[in-house]
Order: sequence, then C-alpha cells, then structure tokens
Amino acid sequence: MNVSWEKIEKNRGVLTVEVESERFLQALDKAFKKVAPKVVVPGFRKGKVPRAIFEKRFGVESLYQDAIDILLPEAYMEAVKEADITPVDQPEINIEQIGKGEPFKFTATVDVKPEVELGEYKGIEVQDQEVKVTAEDVEEELKRMQERHAELVVLEEGEAAQEGDTAVIDFEGFKDGEAFEGGKGENYSLVLGSNTFIPGFEDQVIGMKKGEEKEIHVTFPEDYHSEELAGQPVVFKVKVNDIKRKVLPELDDEFAKDVSEFETLEELKKDIEETLRKRREEEKQRYVENTVVEKAAEAAQVDIPQGMIRTEIDNMLRDFELRIRQQGLTLDLYYQFTGQNEDALREQMRPDAEKRVRNFLVLEAIAKAENLTVSDEEFEEELKKLAELYQRPVDELRDIFTANGYLEELRTDLLTRKSVQFLVDNSKLVNEVA
Repeated sequence: MNVSWEKIEKNRGVLTVEVESERFLQALDKAFKKVAPKVVVPGFRKGKVPRAIFEKRFGVESLYQDAIDILLPEAYMEAVKEADITPVDQPEINIEQIGKGEPFKFTATVDVKPEVELGEYKGIEVQDQEVKVTAEDVEEELKRMQERHAELVVLEEGEAAQEGDTAVIDFEGFKDGEAFEGGKGENYSLVLGSNTFIPGFEDQVIGMKKGEEKEIHVTFPEDYHSEELAGQPVVFKVKVNDIKRKVLPELDDEFAKDVSEFETLEELKKDIEETLRKRREEEKQRYVENTVVEKAAEAAQVDIPQGMIRTEIDNMLRDFELRIRQQGLTLDLYYQFTGQNEDALREQMRPDAEKRVRNFLVLEAIAKAENLTVSDEEFEEELKKLAELYQRPVDELRDIFTANGYLEELRTDLLTRKSVQFLVDNSKLVNEVA
C-alpha cells in the first residue's frame, strides 16, 4: 500500500492512499459472499448463483459499495498509522479510482492534532492562600447540616403554600385553548422559589392550598426555543396534590448523636472544623493546579481545529444529560423550562470546551518536552485503586477497560496528571503575583 501525506493548512491535510489490486479483489470476494445469500436468479436456488452469472446479470459494479465498506476503514487506519498523524475529526473521503483488477485509490482530507508552541511554563507564580477556618464557618456548616436533615412535613388541608415549600402538582399548558406539547406533568415536585419553571409560574402557586385548582397565566420568554411559544401568553391548569414544608431539627447534643458518631454538639463542631480545614487545603491544591495549568496554556501558541472543540462539546453534552437524568429531568424538559435549545446550550459550552482542549494539548506537549512517562508499575497501581473503588477484581476491571477501549484513556489521564504535578512542583507560591 502506498501512502502520502500533504498538509494543505496548518492542521489540515490530504492523505492519498493506493491499495493493491489484490486487496481490492479480496474485498470484492467478501462483498459477494455478503450479498450472495440474498440474491435470487431464475434457474438457481436462492443464494446459490455462481459469481460469474451474478456479475454478468448485475455487473461487478454492484459489489463496489460493499467492497469499499469492507476495505476502506482498515486501509484508512493503516494509512494513518503509516503517515504518523493523529486525526481529530471524521475524514472527508473521495474515491479516486476503483475497478476490478486495478489498484483502489482514495484521498482523505482530515484535521489532525495541532502542534503546540510552548511558552514559559516553569517558575509560574501563584498567589498564596491562607488556609483558615473560623467559628462562623463552622456555624454555617452546621446550618447546612440542619437543612439537610430537615423533615418534609405534609401540610394539612387549608394551609397555604409559602416560598421554600415543595408543592406536588399536576399541570397542563394551553395556548389559545389548545394543549401544547411538553406542557403536561403529574405529581411534579416543585420547590417554590427555585425558579425552575417559566417566570411568574411559581409566584402564582404560592398561596394555593392542598386540593386547590387554579389557572395560571404566564408568558413564555421571547428567546424561548419553540417558535410557536416564544413570547406567547399561555394558561396552565394547575392542581395542588400536596404541600410539604421543611421542619428544622434543634441544634443540640441529640442532633449530634442523630447525624454523626459523636455524643455532643461540641465534638461535632470540632470534627466539622477539621473537615473544613482538610477541604480547604484540597481546594488550595486545586487552585494551585488550575492556576499553573491556565497560565501555561495562556503562554502557549496553538491553533485548535474546530473538530476537537465539537467533540469536546459532544462529551460535555452527554455528561450534562446524564447529570440532569439523575435529577429526574430529560434534555427536552430542560429546554422547555429554561427556554433554551441544543444549539444555544452547545454555544454556551463552547468557551469551556475550547479551554479544556487547549489545556489538554498544552499538558500533552509539556509531558513530551520533559520526557514524562507512565511506568507499568504506576499504571498497575492506578488499576488497583480503581478496582478497590469499584469493588471488582483487578483482572476483571482490566478486561472491562480493554473491551471498552478505556485502558489507553487511563494511561493518558495518568500522564496528564503527571504534567500538572510537574507544573506545581516547578511553580512559586508568592504573596503578590507580578
């Protein structure tokens, strides 16, 4: 197989590939075996037509697409490896020559991983932060614990909903008297004051009582993703099934016993203080790490292909969808409640996606410049930690990672962490950053 690579732009080029005629003939053979069982020709049993009869009746060209589907992916991957390039997006394929008994030729126009020109990344100055915990910090954490352990009490009939209460409602939306898609829900738990519904909706639920039904008039935002509803007045028919209110426990020794392993409130406070101190030390470490990475990335020169940013946005969108599903929402419902659509959400994610890609590329370049590597011992140690975390045998976890292609991702993650630690080890904590 003959392969040539020619750059046409900074991070874009054309891969020209010529595959031997013998390999194309083999692909044609595989293509015929694939379609033969489905072929019906008078005088022959189904699937038993000879190859010569098939080509005479249908033409050898009828096998070309299946042969391409068989041969092209493996030929492309071989060519990428031979040219020593790292594609970051799907290639634009153009078939240049195809024919029985001829070499198979194609070109692949593809974006590749960009080269990074590193700036100064050693001796980065980071503003020092004092780690301290005050009595007020401890009290605030206690109040948060009190909130978390509050009891949701169902109100009696006749008691009105207040801000902060959870109203369990049925609702259905109507525009010009007609129900609109996505505007209906049953037994939905709505925290009043959370601003998760259309502006003005929650305010009108406040004051309602259990069993009460009401028509709520609101107007969708002008920038709402549905053109039919954007800026339009609608009516929601709402019924309150239940109202729940938080009842906070007393902050005393009994509270400490109920929420912790300690016997007294004072012991709990001391533990909170120590926990907060550890947390803030970790936050300081993350602050230092984020600062050195951002400054190293700002000092570097790199032209990021849009394909890499799109891929990162795809990953961020999948993670976001998983998070909101855990909260009982779907993306469609999220779009309904926020007035966004996928294009708007993707655009909102773009700056962070570009930053993530830039940071990754710079950290990768630093690892290369400093000859940082991940040893087999370090890799195995990380697998052991993950096996303990997931409570799986190491070999079983390795098989799972191998089957899903995660092993190389794990090695890349370890190398990235090494690059971050290198930057931290070579940074300077100062009271004033120049």
